Amino acid sequence: MKRIFSLWLGLTAAAGLFALALPSVQAQPAEKTGQIHGHVINPTGQPQGGGTVGLSTDGGATLKYSFPVDSTGAYSGEAPAGTYMLIYRAPDTPPGKMVDSIRGIKIVAGVDLQQDDDMSRQEYIDQLPAEEKKQLEDLKKQNAEALKANSLINQLNADLKIVNQDKKDIDTASMAAAQQLGASASKTDITAKADEIKAAKYTDIQSLMTKDTGLKADEPLLWNNLGFAQAGLKDYDDAITSFKKALDLESASKKPRLPVIGEADAGLGAIYARTNKVPEANAAFDAAAKADPPNAALYLRNEAVIFNQENNGAASAAAADEAIKVDPNQAILYYLKGQGLVANATVDPKTNRIVLPPDCTAAYQKYLELAPNGPYANDVAGILQQAGEKISSSYKAPKSH
Repeated sequence: MKRIFSLWLGLTAAAGLFALALPSVQAQPAEKTGQIHGHVINPTGQPQGGGTVGLSTDGGATLKYSFPVDSTGAYSGEAPAGTYMLIYRAPDTPPGKMVDSIRGIKIVAGVDLQQDDDMSRQEYIDQLPAEEKKQLEDLKKQNAEALKANSLINQLNADLKIVNQDKKDIDTASMAAAQQLGASASKTDITAKADEIKAAKYTDIQSLMTKDTGLKADEPLLWNNLGFAQAGLKDYDDAITSFKKALDLESASKKPRLPVIGEADAGLGAIYARTNKVPEANAAFDAAAKADPPNAALYLRNEAVIFNQENNGAASAAAADEAIKVDPNQAILYYLKGQGLVANATVDPKTNRIVLPPDCTAAYQKYLELAPNGPYANDVAGILQQAGEKISSSYKAPKSH
């Protein structure tokens, strides 16, 4: 199961805008017009969306032309050639008031004038009451911190995107190795090349996440990914520390993300399974399944797979049994259960046939029922035939390629 998680922080809202008195009357445009466009910038230096930009010819006593400001702070319009005062009014500016004004705006016929209303200019700041100046300074500090935080979050998200691709490359390492080495390559050479690819990807993830946990040590996602890489490089002690750090942080959050907790517990379970700590592995995978029920079958299946890889048949069969309780329709679980139990088979001294434990036979038969042409169907059918067991009628030997 691969997930990509995203991080986000937003800027603080813009400061309130100071309003001055202004009578307002609308007039019709004349001929020989010019254009005007620009942006309205609030005192924090951010775009100010909404409201109107108007033009006055009597020092602000009345407005002759008015243009709407969009959500990005942009406005545009046209007016007869002449010299005007530019007036900005916010959506909530009381009637007869204005937020800002700029004198000496010259409209030239046939010319499109760019004119911003930048209320972060010192002239505008100086006219604000002392209390509003203080509020503005506080808001600027908050916005600066938010911008810095957003920059960090963007960097972390970029690194997480790389990590996600590295994980995909790890999953397809064997295929990539076979393609690189060609059809004549031996299985041993392909395995060695795949291990080389995986090691490089694990090392890349470890480097990125070591850096990023140093930059933002309170983000559990980063610790989970660091633990994943450390486990892949068999730095098990460090990986356990990383996964436990992720668990502690996420569990203490106001709204814990259950998949994050599930992945951390499953990460611990995988390490315990690979180091033959069966009770600890069972407890960790059970915790993952309980924390993140939608992915319970996946966690328990992975437990069975890892125990199978570590040649721990009893633990693999037990884990497969638990996974079957959650999702009884996954054929691979019955194969893993059968493989875990087949080691307990005996030989009948009279017939020299193997005698499979009843649960083993049932598991293999269920596998063939669910996946009659599955990748392990021939192997399973062969074992059943050696034991003199009747094979499910739905089984048909897959065609050889």
